[in-house]
Amino acid sequence: MSDTVAQAPEKDRLFLLKVLGPTHVWALGVGIVLVGEYMGWNFSVAKGGALGSLIACWVIGLLYTCVAMIDSEVTSTVAAAGGQYTQAKHIIGPLMAFNVGLYLVMAYTMLEAADALVVGDLIHQIGVETGAVGLDPRAFVVLTIAFLAWLNYRGVLMTLTVNFLITAVAFVAIIVLFFGIQPWQEGQTIFHRELLTGLPYGWIGVVAALQFGMWYYLGIEGTCQAAEEVRSAGRSIPLGTMLGMITLLIAASLTWFVASGLLPWEYLGQSVVPLYDTARMTGSPFLQSLLFIGTLFAAIASANGCINDAARAWFSMGRDKYMPIWFGAVHPRYRTPFRSIVFLIPIAVSFAFTGLLDQVITFSILSGLLGYTFMSINVMKFRRSWPLGSIDRGYVHPFHPVPALMLLTLCLATYFATYLGYGAQLISILVFYIIASIWFALHRYRYVARGDQFTMAWPRPANY
Repeated sequence: MSDTVAQAPEKDRLFLLKVLGPTHVWALGVGIVLVGEYMGWNFSVAKGGALGSLIACWVIGLLYTCVAMIDSEVTSTVAAAGGQYTQAKHIIGPLMAFNVGLYLVMAYTMLEAADALVVGDLIHQIGVETGAVGLDPRAFVVLTIAFLAWLNYRGVLMTLTVNFLITAVAFVAIIVLFFGIQPWQEGQTIFHRELLTGLPYGWIGVVAALQFGMWYYLGIEGTCQAAEEVRSAGRSIPLGTMLGMITLLIAASLTWFVASGLLPWEYLGQSVVPLYDTARMTGSPFLQSLLFIGTLFAAIASANGCINDAARAWFSMGRDKYMPIWFGAVHPRYRTPFRSIVFLIPIAVSFAFTGLLDQVITFSILSGLLGYTFMSINVMKFRRSWPLGSIDRGYVHPFHPVPALMLLTLCLATYFATYLGYGAQLISILVFYIIASIWFALHRYRYVARGDQFTMAWPRPANY
C-alpha cells in the first residue's frame, strides 16, 4: 500500500485488543529476561571472575530498577504500543523516536536469535549425549522461531498465557535446584570456599563484567510494549514491571550462588548453558532433567516475548509512517500486527545462523543500552515539560531525578565496559544508527504524517 494513501476513518480502523492484566505483563517482562539466568550472564565471570560477576549482577540490578521505575511512570501515561518509541515521539521528537524504535527492534530481534541458538545447541548437545548423532541445531532454530511467530500471529492473550506458564516452570526450576543442592551443607554439595578466587583481573575486570551483567535483566523494559493491550495501564504496567524486577533479582542471586559453588570460574565463564551444566555436576538425574526443561522453557519464553515486542515496535513505526505503512496493518480476525511479525522472522533466523552467541548477545546489549540512555534523558524532559499535576499519570515514580541520573551514570560505565572487550562492535553499531538516522532525515521523514502522530490529549508543555 502506498504511503500516500489516506488512512481509514477512525470508526473503521482495527485496533489491538485490551485483554491483558498484571500477570500477563509480568509474563512478558520476566519471560523475555529469565533466559539470562540460564545463559549469557556467565560471560561476566570470564571478564571479572565469580565475585566480579556478582558485583556486576547487583550494580546492573540497580540500573534496571531505575529503568523499571522510569518506564512504569512514562508508559502508564503514554499507554500505546511501541513503548519507548511512542514515548520518544511524544516527548522528544521524530528523529529520536525513529532511533529508539530501531533500538527496540534490534535489541529484541538479536535476543530472539540468541534464544533460538540456545535451543538448537541444547537439543544438539542432548542428541550427542544420547547417541542421536546428526541433529542439526539450525533446524531447531528455524522450528523454534517459526512456531513462536505462528503463536504470536494467532493472538496476544494466548501468547502471553503460554509465556506465563513456561516462565513459571523455568523460575521454579531455579528454586528447586537451589534447595536440591542443599546449600546449607558447605563443603559437601557446594564449594564456594574452594572455588571463589577473588578478583583475578582486579577492578577493571569488574567494570568489564558490567556488560554481560546486563544479561540478567535485559528485556524487562519490554513490558511497555503491552501498554496498548492492557485493561488498566496505570495498574498493570507498574505492578507487572516491579514484580518482574523482584523476581529477576531473586533469580539472578540464586543463579550466581549455585553455579559459582559447583563450577570453576574458568569453565563457568565459557559455558553455553551454565545452569544445565551446574545440574549435571550434582549427579542427580532429576535435577539434570528439570534444568534441561527449565533452560529450554526459558529460551522459548524469551524468544516468544521478543517476537511480541519487536513486532509491536515495528508495527508502531509503520502505523506512524516512520516505516512503510504496510507494516502498520492489524489482522482482521486475530487483532495482531501480523505483517510485522512475519517480516522479522528471516532477520532473526539469519543472525541465529551465525552461531556466534557472544556477538549476538553483544549487539542486543548495545541496542538496549542506547535505549536506556534515552530513558534517562526522556524522563527528565517529561517531568520538566509536563510537571506533576499538569496531566494525569497512572503512576509516579519516587526520588526523581535520582533514578534518571543514576541510570545515565551506569549506562556510561557500561559503555566503557563494552569498549574494553567489544570496541569494534560498539563502533560498528553506532555507525549503523548514524547512517540510519541520515536516511530517515533525508528520505523517510517526508512521509511522516506529523500531525497524526501525537495521540495524547495533553496541554502544551511548560515554557512552550
